[in-house]
Amino acid sequence: MLPSQSYVNISFFQPPAFLMNGIPGLEAIHCWISIPFSAMYTAALTGNCLILLAVRRTPSLHQPMYYFLSMLAVADVGLTLSILPTTLDLLWFDHRLIGFNACLVQMFFLHSFSVMESSVLLAMSFDGFVAISNPLRYAAVLTNNVIIRIGLAIVVRATVSLFPLPFLLKRLNLCPGKIPLSHSFCFHADVMKWACADITVNIFYGLYIVMSTGGIDSLLVVLFYALILRTVMGLASPRERVWALDTCVSHILAVLVFYAPVIGVSLTHCFGKHLPLIVHVLVAYVYLVVPPVLNPVIYSVKSKPIREAMLRVLMM
Repeated sequence: MLPSQSYVNISFFQPPAFLMNGIPGLEAIHCWISIPFSAMYTAALTGNCLILLAVRRTPSLHQPMYYFLSMLAVADVGLTLSILPTTLDLLWFDHRLIGFNACLVQMFFLHSFSVMESSVLLAMSFDGFVAISNPLRYAAVLTNNVIIRIGLAIVVRATVSLFPLPFLLKRLNLCPGKIPLSHSFCFHADVMKWACADITVNIFYGLYIVMSTGGIDSLLVVLFYALILRTVMGLASPRERVWALDTCVSHILAVLVFYAPVIGVSLTHCFGKHLPLIVHVLVAYVYLVVPPVLNPVIYSVKSKPIREAMLRVLMM
């Protein structure tokens, strides 16, 4: 850090590092808190990697819905690895500093994988819509080439959307001193609030990203499920209706597990400024940790082919 007396002559300042925080008020037991966090990270990585191996090694799972499930697993692994190093380093060893550029890189990957997960959930809802509303043309619509293009579009969309974000932060003059972050990882809004400059561009670009990714995705997911429900209600046989709805349960649970914490994070940032800091921290951890942990559980419980394939991988 530069000495404080030298700040007077500095017109542009960027700190060499940020000061991260763990669980406020529970710093004395961070070592114990690291145990459930380590367990959740291990479960997330193990479960999602098992899904990837199961799909790869089981020819009968080489179908569109399982390819999309693999994309979801990749997004979950990426999201977990984005925050795992700094979180466990803080909880285990009380290492609180993260370099300025490292913070921007972490922020880019964290938000990128979050956008990818939202996009994959949208693609999975489209897959379910085609499978139920037009099953005879399912294989013709969702060919391997189409799935590859959808996957590339998801990656390009996230990368292009988030690429300007670090540079928009890098141009800001930040307030001198050791800048404390609210979490053990870097959020855009958390870094942006320490700017001693006009952040209007950053605020509007952040809102644009939220609305053009998660906002549009969630609306389209609701639209697809409205169309699915209309198709299901048009089926003559009650048994067919139950079967059709049962095929959507896993995805509906995955959507709820992802979007409910996203809404919670948005609400606490917008309207929860007077809430205790620990509320903000816990909501952020739920948003980033819980979906990667629960998604493999949801799909292994609800999908017998996935469950059996994962067991075969474990027994090898």
